[in-house]
Amino acid sequence: MQTPAPFEYERATSVEGAIASLERLGPEARIIAGGHSLLPMMKLRLAKPEHLVDINDLDELAYIREQDGEIRIGALTRHVDLLHSELLAEHFPLFREAEKVIADPVVRNRGTIGGSLCQADAAEDLSAVCSAAKAKVVIRGSDGERVVGMEDFHVGPYMTAVGDGELLTEIRLELRPGAGSAHEKVERRAGDWAIVAASAAVWVDGGKIADAGVALGAVGLTTIHVSRAEELLRGKAPSEKLFAQAGEIASADCSPTADGRGPVDYKRHLAGVLTVRALRRAVAGALHQEA
Repeated sequence: MQTPAPFEYERATSVEGAIASLERLGPEARIIAGGHSLLPMMKLRLAKPEHLVDINDLDELAYIREQDGEIRIGALTRHVDLLHSELLAEHFPLFREAEKVIADPVVRNRGTIGGSLCQADAAEDLSAVCSAAKAKVVIRGSDGERVVGMEDFHVGPYMTAVGDGELLTEIRLELRPGAGSAHEKVERRAGDWAIVAASAAVWVDGGKIADAGVALGAVGLTTIHVSRAEELLRGKAPSEKLFAQAGEIASADCSPTADGRGPVDYKRHLAGVLTVRALRRAVAGALHQEA
């Protein structure tokens, strides 16, 4: 059996210190927080970092709060805190719905939202949730901060806009009136990776959908941002016919592959069905109706 390559480990005591370490150590350094994505990849030799920078002591990055017309979530916020946040549940219920079907209590107690998004796994629930909710992320480096929309954050499979020497620090969700959202997922067993997942968010004004977000998980190399469905929905009164049309677009615009979780046609069908369900419930939430 091959002996794994050694790595150096250090524990950061501040955000600035973590960024300085990343700059000093170079591109072979990796951040570790919950570790539930990175450690399995290291065990399988899929990731071989030369340096690990542990940020678990950075409590300054663990929060959920309302500020300047946004909900702001620190990157080190654990899944369990997202699950129990009443602030998130009130304004973006799809977070709680997604957290209920993510892994198990052990993972939820340690895993973080920043780690989930930075893993950039196409089957990871929170990436679809944040894409549909039109979240923006804050990336910090030694030269300051930059804010990036979710549509530009995931640049490829397991690749994000976070560069060498940079750290994802915050997720921002704009608070707008008339909001509703929902997350739908089909899995083989409780807590498993999705066969297909669909997230939807809508903002209703004057009986019409003023804006919408639709995203799919597990049916492409990255999270699928279904922009054609969003364009279809904007400015129209919600109806079952409209939801069905959006579902057809979702089925057409995803790119699933056949695997042990099912064939391509089955996954495309699920993508459409779950999109319709998520939109129906999102609109019902925006209108304070029963789905």
